[in-house]
Amino acid sequence: MTASDYCVHCGQPAGGPGHGACASPRTALEPPRFCGHCARRMVVQVSPFGWVARCSRHGETASRA
Repeated sequence: MTASDYCVHCGQPAGGPGHGACASPRTALEPPRFCGHCARRMVVQVSPFGWVARCSRHGETASRA
């Protein structure tokens, strides 16, 4: 499995159809909502300095401020 098995914005399989909205420039600026490894919904905390997203199985990922 790779980190891009699932879409981090909608949780659907990354290779599937219907990801036009997920690839928009605006969506690219948003933090991930789903884990790319397992498609679980992540706990996301947004601050003025960036964001932190936490998967219960795969740990934390953060924006680079």
